[in-house]
Amino acid sequence: MAGIIADRASLANLCKMTMPATWPACAALIPRISLRRMPPMLFYAPTIFISAFLLFLIQPIIAKQILPWFGGSASVWTTALVFFQVMLLAGYAYCDATTRLVGRRVQAYVHIGLLIVSLVFLPVMANPAWKPLGDENPSWQIIGLLLVTIGLPFFLLSSTGPMVQSWFAQSFAKGRVYRLFALSNLASLLGLVSYPFAIEPWITMQHQVWIWSAGYAVFAVACASAALYGLYGAGATAEPVTPQRDEVILSPEAPPTIGRMATWVLLAALGSLLLLATTNHITRDIASIPFLWILPLSLYLLTFVLCFDSDFWYRRWLFLPLTALFLVACAWGLQASSITYNVRILLPLYVVGMFVLCMFAHGELAQDRPAPKYLTRFYLMVSLGGAVGGLFVGLIAPYIFPDNFETGLGYVVLAAAAIWVLCKEGVVVMGAAAGVMVACGVFYGMQINAEVAGNRVLMRNFYATLQTHDTTPDQATGSGTRVLIDGVIIHGEQYLQEPWRSRPVTYYGVNSGVGRVMDVKREGPRKVAVVGLGAGTMAAFGKEGDQYRFYEINPQMVWVAENEFSYLKDSKATSTIAMGDARLSLEREEGNNFDVMVIDAFSSDSVPMHLMSAEAMEVFLKHLAPDGVIVFNVTNRYLNLTPPIQLIAKEYGLVSAYISDEPTDRIHYDSEFVLVSRDPAVLGDTRIASGATPVEEIPKLGVWTDNYNNLFRILR
Repeated sequence: MAGIIADRASLANLCKMTMPATWPACAALIPRISLRRMPPMLFYAPTIFISAFLLFLIQPIIAKQILPWFGGSASVWTTALVFFQVMLLAGYAYCDATTRLVGRRVQAYVHIGLLIVSLVFLPVMANPAWKPLGDENPSWQIIGLLLVTIGLPFFLLSSTGPMVQSWFAQSFAKGRVYRLFALSNLASLLGLVSYPFAIEPWITMQHQVWIWSAGYAVFAVACASAALYGLYGAGATAEPVTPQRDEVILSPEAPPTIGRMATWVLLAALGSLLLLATTNHITRDIASIPFLWILPLSLYLLTFVLCFDSDFWYRRWLFLPLTALFLVACAWGLQASSITYNVRILLPLYVVGMFVLCMFAHGELAQDRPAPKYLTRFYLMVSLGGAVGGLFVGLIAPYIFPDNFETGLGYVVLAAAAIWVLCKEGVVVMGAAAGVMVACGVFYGMQINAEVAGNRVLMRNFYATLQTHDTTPDQATGSGTRVLIDGVIIHGEQYLQEPWRSRPVTYYGVNSGVGRVMDVKREGPRKVAVVGLGAGTMAAFGKEGDQYRFYEINPQMVWVAENEFSYLKDSKATSTIAMGDARLSLEREEGNNFDVMVIDAFSSDSVPMHLMSAEAMEVFLKHLAPDGVIVFNVTNRYLNLTPPIQLIAKEYGLVSAYISDEPTDRIHYDSEFVLVSRDPAVLGDTRIASGATPVEEIPKLGVWTDNYNNLFRILR
């Protein structure tokens, strides 16, 4: 009651109207409490903290919900980040417009009304009706899905930080309002980091949604209380505070110029561009480990926390040379083929590099922050820059660049921006910045030249960056090969000369798990499902009468398999291709009675998690013949995927076998497969049993479902 009543007299009047019979007895119980006596931070700080915490906690929650619907692609996270940044811009624009154009009282009541309406969106569970059919543009599909699922709640969460800070600044001119911005980013960081460590491993997705929704309801009450406190509490005036009166109270500083605001946009855009470009680089080109989605964003938020907490953290004398060093080192690394596959060098280089470069961009941004009077305009420009950088990387770059060229471009532009920002620091500093820009430009040109000149095909879309190139003939076979690569992962290879041309290579040797299964199932016509087309290598096992059905989500992959490789056209089997996510396609199809199902849908270096859950196994079993075999390719450098699959098989009463193959010839790669079947006799065949090895169980791992998995437990 005290949170919404201005003083004791108001509370007494309300009680007299609502409880006339019991008023005399209750009068003595009314606490002598007044909003005007309550400290402002009791309302403002918790509201900002809760809103920022929920704002960044919902991002991994909702992204994980929809990830299986779009093939587990790392671009789901990038596209979601673009949506979040655009909604952040919308929230900041709403805050700035209402602060400048309407009275404080109207702004507060409008905001409270929107908070009440937003409760209709709870709980924030994605509607399965938005599952793609296979022919939609995935980027716009994701944005539309997020808009109808969390649009208004996210909009209000995003506007809360600048709006509450504006209320604080209008009432308490001497307060350190920008520390509230640092508090907001700290809460965002905690919300983001808590997900992979304290929430995802222990709480199911449904419970995550309900807990977050309950937290949002608490936020709505806290925000409404803060709005009313701003009207009736300490520092409030009898009349609404107008923009003209604010100008007199807060600061005589002149309005920011267009050039100054453009600098704010530029620095914020570069920070956002580097965040998303680095995320793309380390999740697609280095390792598609979901933890790496959160790492860059956490460091990005940390730079805001440090730079806006105080001027102590950002020191030009330290960060200028560090920025120059990492700009050149990161630009060089993009074209240095000698370290392309060395994750121990690349991962720290680009993660630490992004942190240092964002410290420079956000440090200079914080150094140029205006007086609190122009706070909402400053935040609007910062959010505009974030949205511009995100839109460029997430929605524009994949359609104008055939490869990840936006990262190197970001380094060049950041060096150019440094020249602009440091123009008053003297000729030596500007000359050094110009030298760094030239070096980044040279390395950028070398990267583009190496990618374009060294490949037959170089193309890119939402799902992948594909490239093919031919190798020189080797001494063992006398034939060169054509190689298909996504990021740094080989998705297929084929010899160019007979008799090697028609042989399955890479992970599909005769002693591999899939090779042994195809040998056992060689009699009679076979029905084979392959999840993940790649170069079409599995078609090389096909013989007369066989029916192969490939499930592929990326249309560019189909074009490459049909035009760059000949496995499909040379196969004796009849082949069809189903477009779209394999699991969604199989859910819509009737039972196919497959003899063999090969699950080989790589997303960089890991199988998408939605193909390794108990629910996925149920879908596969629906299409499996009584004596059929499901073959999981679990070859992976970072994750031990075997125990989760074997636990799911055990849960369904199935038998399983683990086959690890380390061939000595050059044409095949080391591989790991898990075989699952209803029929013990099939896996008991000596051709399979002779290659099977036991697997050490992981204690308390738990059966993976769509609502639960724990990647930390299976890290190698």
